[in-house]
Amino acid sequence: MPLSPVLRQQATYPFVRLGRRVAERRARGLEVIDLGMGDPREPTDARIIEALRDGVRERMGYPASVGLSELREAIAAWCGRRFGIAVDPERHVIPTLGSKEAIFSFAQVVLDHEAGRDSVVVTEPGYPVPERGALFAGATVLELPLREEHGWLPELESVSAFDWRRAALVWVNYPNNPTGAVAPLELFARLAALAREHGFVLASDEAYTELWAEEPPPSALQLDDWTNVVVFNTLSKRSSMTGFRSGFVAGDPALIDALRAFRPNVGTAPQEFVQRASVVAWSDEEHVERARATYVRKRRLLGDALARCGLRVAGGTATMYVWVAVPEGETSESFAERLLGLGVVVAPGSFLGPSGEGYVRFALVPTEEECARAAELLVQGL
Repeated sequence: MPLSPVLRQQATYPFVRLGRRVAERRARGLEVIDLGMGDPREPTDARIIEALRDGVRERMGYPASVGLSELREAIAAWCGRRFGIAVDPERHVIPTLGSKEAIFSFAQVVLDHEAGRDSVVVTEPGYPVPERGALFAGATVLELPLREEHGWLPELESVSAFDWRRAALVWVNYPNNPTGAVAPLELFARLAALAREHGFVLASDEAYTELWAEEPPPSALQLDDWTNVVVFNTLSKRSSMTGFRSGFVAGDPALIDALRAFRPNVGTAPQEFVQRASVVAWSDEEHVERARATYVRKRRLLGDALARCGLRVAGGTATMYVWVAVPEGETSESFAERLLGLGVVVAPGSFLGPSGEGYVRFALVPTEEECARAAELLVQGL
């Protein structure tokens, strides 16, 4: 049977392997507190669910790829409130089916093999979808390591002028999964200047901008010039709506126009009833503030336990993740396996890229009670 060579070469998604190990332990009747996957379990606000139900009609046609005008307006208004910027809902925004599908497919929009724009730059450790989307689009992928000694920010000086000129697309993700680091606006400005100088697109995955413990993180949308710049955001983390699949892309109107031309071909517009629920979600901050406060409490609870165990938090305080250095003499996987033996599931940093070796990621997604139990298991077992 003919199959894509990229698909044939894909290893099992590492978190699928992790899920199998968790299932095996549960099948034996053993306790498991799962802090491995970043799937929020906070309840979706009742007003959002009500809007979803109210949006269902007896007959519903295909959703338009440009999205409802009410949703684009709600997104633009949220960007204005949150980042102090002016966003035109007609020129600068397009809704998406969450952010994952849009991130995966975006390389197809900007790669130009004939012009020598055949590579995509991604940071690692990190979310694997930008790399996998680039590979399926036929791109060469250049990995840009993130290291603790540089504050988990990319060393832009390590990229040659030749590689910048070959790049069609450069991805960054701040606040960062898995490290929790926040990038200063100056990093976005430097990358945007390089994008205009060398002709590539800067794509900023900002799924975690609303999950912070200290100061609100900046956005690439706060740059004065959006030429060659687009931002991806989602309700999955902000509003605990992973199952709804609703997000947006905003930025350079030329790139938004390109997405308007591309997206009808793949049929990934959010369902209308999801879009109507999303209007409510983007228009309200109360539920976000509640969720953020919950994550702060979980972070403090787990951080206290880690300190008692002599483990070092090596990352920042944004996102829903805690990035922890493994004890000396252990690997990411061996330490994760040891914690699984205690009943606590974490993600080995090596699952997220070579530079993740030496760390594990705790996802603060269980309930506060479950996080308290995980903290108890850690203190008792380590």
